[in-house]
Amino acid sequence: MTADLAAFRQSFRRHAAGVAIITAQLPDGTPVGFTATSLASLAAVPPLATFNIARSASSWPAIAETDRVVIHMLGVRNREVAEKLAGDNASRFDGDHWYRGPHGLPVIKDVTSWMVGRIVERVHVHNNAVVVVQIEEGGLGDDDEALLYHERRYLTPGETA
Repeated sequence: MTADLAAFRQSFRRHAAGVAIITAQLPDGTPVGFTATSLASLAAVPPLATFNIARSASSWPAIAETDRVVIHMLGVRNREVAEKLAGDNASRFDGDHWYRGPHGLPVIKDVTSWMVGRIVERVHVHNNAVVVVQIEEGGLGDDDEALLYHERRYLTPGETA
């Protein structure tokens, strides 16, 4: 590995990021989703958010074809579901941690907030995509400390890797 690539990887491992889950569904209704740390607010008016995804990711075919996604903001209490959605694709939706919400989309239970949005743009960058979502509706759950990802671990604010 080159020094510049090693520095890049280590720099972003040291950069703590909030954890989110993005969910969608395939045309046959099969739920898909993944854990993301690339979520960002793009604009308040209109309400736009972005996330990044590798076009080789198992969830990419759904994101590439669907019109809508659900963005979930996670608190410390959601560590297990973050790990589940980051794990084996075949078991991500096994269990009762989700339900069908607006447009039949999978909504993760007991998150700090969730937002349904319409994908307005997919920008391909090398083998990745930046996805722009216009938020249409959502809901708030109980507040919690933000779940963070740092040095390849899920942490609570103040906890060190």
